[in-house]
Parts: sequence; structure tokens; C-alpha cells
Amino acid sequence: MTNHASGTHGAVLAPNVPDDADRLIVQLRNAGKAYGNIRALHGVDLAVRPSQVTCVLGDNGAGKSTLIKIISGLHQHTEGEFLVDGEPVHFTTPREALDKGIATVYQDLAVVPLMPVWRNFFLGSEITKGPWPIRRLDIEQMKQTADHELREMGIVLDDLEQPIGTLSGGQRQCVAIARAVYFGARVLILDEPTAALGVKQSGVVLKYVAAARDRGLGVIFITHNPHHAYMVGDHFSVLRLGTMELSAARDQITLEELTNHMAGGAELAALKHELSQVRGVDTEALPEEADLTAPVAANGEATAP
Repeated sequence: MTNHASGTHGAVLAPNVPDDADRLIVQLRNAGKAYGNIRALHGVDLAVRPSQVTCVLGDNGAGKSTLIKIISGLHQHTEGEFLVDGEPVHFTTPREALDKGIATVYQDLAVVPLMPVWRNFFLGSEITKGPWPIRRLDIEQMKQTADHELREMGIVLDDLEQPIGTLSGGQRQCVAIARAVYFGARVLILDEPTAALGVKQSGVVLKYVAAARDRGLGVIFITHNPHHAYMVGDHFSVLRLGTMELSAARDQITLEELTNHMAGGAELAALKHELSQVRGVDTEALPEEADLTAPVAANGEATAP
């Protein structure tokens, strides 16, 4: 348990929309990661700006997890450059990434299901009061702060005493997002937050992704769902087999084009041809082969001009 005197804990992030929207917080230049002779990631460019959602899409095995681990400090890149605020970095631990304001909310949330919501909000960073060695938890302060910060993000819970395990998956994701914002995150990495959620709960999470962006955070939204990405994304990067297949701003790509790049146009075209030979399968709703394999009209650049 980390001790914090009341009133001096954490770095509360006030709404902060930067004057320069082109300022980069995180940038990867031709970055890659090799495990021995296996190249999991190669030649990847990525830029994260304040008040923008950068969506990273890709199928299983595309390299999304490796990318997350590099930025969050779990793994180190073996090629290219990784910059934070324009300075080269080479994180060796997740703590170093956190110290730079890079927080990650993983799909399998690090929560204690039987503990109350407020206790999970401060898990590992509890507020204490009183002189040493008889310091004790400042329970009322933590409850009030958790309630205030959740409401600031638009999250209203009737009872913060309820075990966090009783909340829906979407609500737990939202609590984790609010916690990261409160503890000073400038870059928020979301690891497929809607993957295991239904339509309604996915909508709840996407709402708070947009809320984090509106508070000035740079958000990296990892997903394999192009529809969810297009709802909140400002820039889209598609990974395929460890390389960056597409980098485009929202005004440079349509949802249909994004879906085709995500799914693999050539593979879908071949699948449509195979299904057309199967009796009783309607392929009329599938895109035409020319549409599937057509390139995007204009690709954005991930690196700074």
C-alpha cells in the first residue's frame, strides 16, 4: 500500500485542451520488436496527439498486443525510435511509462471483484491520514474523491460500497478509465475494451472514451471492431502481420474502406467466390471484389510533418 497524505496524493488532471493540436505526446518512428529471429513488429509509425483518439485495428496476430507492450513499458522496442514529448525513451518497466503519464487499461481489468468500487478506484494508491506509525486509511476522503471523479466523467453509481464485481463489464471499464484520468494520465491505452461486451455496454464505454478525449487525453484505442473505432476515432492505423498496412485520418477514409482493410480485401473476395459455390448461401450482401481490393483514396501520415 502506498502512503499519501490527504490533499497531496495523485496528480489530478484538469480538463486541458492543448493550444497546439498537432503537438505529439507519443510517437513511434519505424519501430519494431523482434523475439530472437521472429519479428513481431516491423516498420511501425504511430503518432498520438492530445484530444484525439488514435484507433489501432488488426486481427489476431496482427501485432496489437506487442505495440501496447512497447508503449506501456512491458517490452522494449528493438528497432526504430520511441519518443515521448519529442524525447527518445526506452522504457524498462511499466512504472517508467506511468511516470510519463502513459496509463493502460487492459481487457482483463486489474480489479478485486469483492472489494467496493471506491476501494478499487484507489487500489495501490490509497489515501492515508494521521502521523506515522499509526497512519490509517482516509476512507471518507477516498469515497468522496471517487464519487466526484466518476461524476466528472459522467459516471453515476448509486452505491460506491457495492463490490465492483457486481457492476457490468462496461461499468468496470468506465471506472478504470476514470481512475487513470484522476491519477494523471496524459495518454490512455485501451486494450479492446468492448471485445467482451454487448451492444449497449459497448456504447457506454465508447461514450467515456470520447469523454477522456474531450478532457485533453491522447487515447490509443486498440480494437478489432471497425464500427466501434469509427464511432470515436480521429485517426486509424491498421496492422497486418506486424506491419502497418494503413494510416489515415478520419476525413480520408470511410467506414467501408476501413472495414475492407481491416478484414483483408483479397481474403474476403476469395471467400465470396467460395461461398457463391455453396447452395443456399446469399452473397449479394457482400461487397464486390473490386470494392474489396480497391485502395483508400488518401492515406494520412502517422509521423509529424
